[in-house]
Amino acid sequence: MDRPASDRFWNPYLAGVALGLVLLSSFLVMGKGLGASGAANRVGVAALDVVAPAHVDAHPYFASLKHEGRGFFDDWLVFEVLGVFLGGVVAAYSAGRLRVGLLKGPRASTGARVAAALAGGVLMGVAARMARGCTSGQALTGGAVLSAGAWIFMLAVFGGGYAAAYFVRRLWT
Repeated sequence: MDRPASDRFWNPYLAGVALGLVLLSSFLVMGKGLGASGAANRVGVAALDVVAPAHVDAHPYFASLKHEGRGFFDDWLVFEVLGVFLGGVVAAYSAGRLRVGLLKGPRASTGARVAAALAGGVLMGVAARMARGCTSGQALTGGAVLSAGAWIFMLAVFGGGYAAAYFVRRLWT
């Protein structure tokens, strides 16, 4: 009997091996590990430069991204994140799960779900800049090179997730 599309996922062991091979390829080809916050930062500064170029020029960090002799999109991480997006589309399509929609629990309104997602995204973005890396950079790359800070970070992420789950679980049940 076929399972409904909402229950079909890739085998987690095969997906984990594939992710490990992508990380290994990244080290071998680029000499660097994976991460996404650097790309998000570059794209954000590029967008800010379109609407407020004087602000970008006045801020030393933003200006260093603009004036280091290359464009905002010359960083390989921007293309890595584009690849992650395209890989997600391929994975969803191949599992029969590709569709537009908003996942939320029965007790959450659409507005509350969107607000929570935006707040969580902003919080994660700020935290990634403070931690000098996002979860993919810290966990995958840092964990692969056995960085003690990365392992502590991931324990804190899982602990924080379990603690936060207590407060939001009723929205999903």
